[in-house]
Amino acid sequence: MSPDFNQQRRRFFGIAAMTVAAAEFGMSAVADAKALASAPTAPKASSGGHTSFTAIKQVKAGLLDLGYAEAGPGNGPVVLLVHGWPYDIHSYVDVAPILADAGYRVLIPYLRGYGTTRFLSDDTPRNGQQAALAVDMIAFMDALGIQKAILGGYDWGARTVNIMAALWPDRCRAMVSVSGYLIGSQAANSKPLPPAAELSWWYQFYFATERGRLGYAANTHEFAKLIWRTASPTWQFDDETFDRSAAALDNPDHVAITIHNYRWRLGIAEGEAGYDTFEKQLATGPVIAIPTITMEGGANGAPHPQAAAYARKFSGRYEHRDIAGVGHNLPQEAPRAFAQAIIDVAKF
Repeated sequence: MSPDFNQQRRRFFGIAAMTVAAAEFGMSAVADAKALASAPTAPKASSGGHTSFTAIKQVKAGLLDLGYAEAGPGNGPVVLLVHGWPYDIHSYVDVAPILADAGYRVLIPYLRGYGTTRFLSDDTPRNGQQAALAVDMIAFMDALGIQKAILGGYDWGARTVNIMAALWPDRCRAMVSVSGYLIGSQAANSKPLPPAAELSWWYQFYFATERGRLGYAANTHEFAKLIWRTASPTWQFDDETFDRSAAALDNPDHVAITIHNYRWRLGIAEGEAGYDTFEKQLATGPVIAIPTITMEGGANGAPHPQAAAYARKFSGRYEHRDIAGVGHNLPQEAPRAFAQAIIDVAKF
């Protein structure tokens, strides 16, 4: 493809992403674009060059035998970092050493359907709905005897920590959330968007079909690499970096969890009754009261809301940071900026 074609393509998907946000929050995409262009930006931070964690630990937590990485002193303030789709814990491989050196105990769990995390029972539904992932993280904290943690996340991880902060604020000291407020509901997701916005969610509709499920199962790594490239068009990751994370997608439950997550969002797959009370609370769009820093990458090619649309969702001390030249996987693309936000929000 020519450079001009790629530039036009990236511009199109950027506009589509802003249209998604505008439709969701009832705001003008043009106004949001102007606000983003005029917002102050922080300098991009380069990756730190770490490639692995010293060890992966396991703990039985709720429905799961949950795999996780840990760094830093055991008696330090706890930071819980949650990854997104289709990524894994290596999104934080350069963030963890920075926080560990600053005295924090850093915990980075594999979500259900990723890495070494496994269900304890074959009979447990392979449920990817938003409340289930947040309940997993509370169970993880309980299993390790952690009463309170500083939270950080992006993509599915941001939604998960948003939910934890909304439903269990007494368990959360503060939060860093990439792309801001991502709590949703089936009712909100049932509303049609303008065509350009719908196009940016192409994979959600693909996953709604049996062809999509089979296609994702047959081409999981290739599919993930496509998402990485389109969501972070300026990130020049190498094959080794991708392969380290892609291995986590070989989890036997990964496809089922992914497909259920997106089908549940569209209301074409049922959730579990045990999460109904949580989902009813989340459907009201609860305000988050804990101290929060939201972040956004200036080159985020994935659908995402604009900062002006969600600032009102945070009632505690709040700050937003734009990171120029960074895509969707912000912690891995700009680890120092993300780690600094964790350190700063802990002082709010």
